[in-house]
Amino acid sequence: MKIIDFNLTRDSQFVTAGARVIFEDCNRPEQSVFIKTPLSFASGFEANPDAFLVGCLLPALHLGEKRIFIGQKICPFLKEGLGVAMNILSHWTRLGPENSRYTPITIEAKTLETLPGLNPVRAGMVMSGGMDSLAALRLNRLNYSKGHPGYVRDSFFLHGFDIGGVVERGSKYHVFDRAMDAILKITRDAGTQLIPVYTNIRHLCDERKLWLDSFFGAVLAAMAHAFSNRINLMFIGSSYDIPNLHPCGSHPLLDPEYSSYGLRLRHRDYEMSRLEKIRIVSSWDAAFQNFRVCLANVPDRLNCGKCEKCVRTMTELTALGILHKTRAFVEDEVNPEDIEQFDITIRVRPPFYRPMIPLLRQRGRDDLADTIEKLLKKAI
Repeated sequence: MKIIDFNLTRDSQFVTAGARVIFEDCNRPEQSVFIKTPLSFASGFEANPDAFLVGCLLPALHLGEKRIFIGQKICPFLKEGLGVAMNILSHWTRLGPENSRYTPITIEAKTLETLPGLNPVRAGMVMSGGMDSLAALRLNRLNYSKGHPGYVRDSFFLHGFDIGGVVERGSKYHVFDRAMDAILKITRDAGTQLIPVYTNIRHLCDERKLWLDSFFGAVLAAMAHAFSNRINLMFIGSSYDIPNLHPCGSHPLLDPEYSSYGLRLRHRDYEMSRLEKIRIVSSWDAAFQNFRVCLANVPDRLNCGKCEKCVRTMTELTALGILHKTRAFVEDEVNPEDIEQFDITIRVRPPFYRPMIPLLRQRGRDDLADTIEKLLKKAI
């Protein structure tokens, strides 16, 4: 794979960082990849080669490319980290003693001798509007004083992730804009700047298993590196807690290895369970009334109330006795048949469901607890 022709362009609305990706060892046409943001956030945004290197690494591995050649200088700190990340991924995908799905490949690039300039001292955070990112922002506000450099000033909301990430589902800009309107109510309350970012990096190889198991954290890191002249620290909320860590696209072993010397990535809050995070968010009204957990991205509602993620979250809120207190869902009741339609034994879902059982029984919802126990037995 070659990554060349880096460019930074502006039009009447956006500043866009772009590059050209040429596949060398697989039968795919070359692609132009981009990261863009509104002109109002152009300061500190650049066509950083580090961003495109991180973003293209997993598609190169997955598609069998034998190297990555990048036509500009990169940070040696990042290059070392990507070597570690590739070996982690190789271990995770081991097929036998001498064989792995992902074999580390060569990164052919010159490295920077010095930092190009003074680094900013400013913290940012990935913001999806879901429980992980909202708990992370709430804890940041509780744990950091306003004068501390770790106090989050910028929150980044990414189009091309779940919204607009799957080619055949379309761009759904109206869904993104609606979600951004809801998240703005939260970030304004927290006193942080919400920055929308758009990318097509996921489209290099949009296979669901690759995305979930290996890729999505690298896309978040790519976005962060594009703003490395604006921030020097990016927080990423955890997906799982310590007892349930497993190979995942965003992971406390992987995310920090996507750092450069000038931009640190921190995977945070993985000492906390999902229910603990929900309790934290529920104590912050602006967030609890406007959170977005839905991945269905339906046209008319922030949270569809029907998909597995929605039903799971509503069940968690029921277990905590607070579903009726949020306007983020139209529904204020969960029934056994809502849960029964899903296979809750796949993709490391059981750790989310098991802790609900005793809490549901305490609240007299034996019907839901019995349903979850019955479905979980399929995993045994």
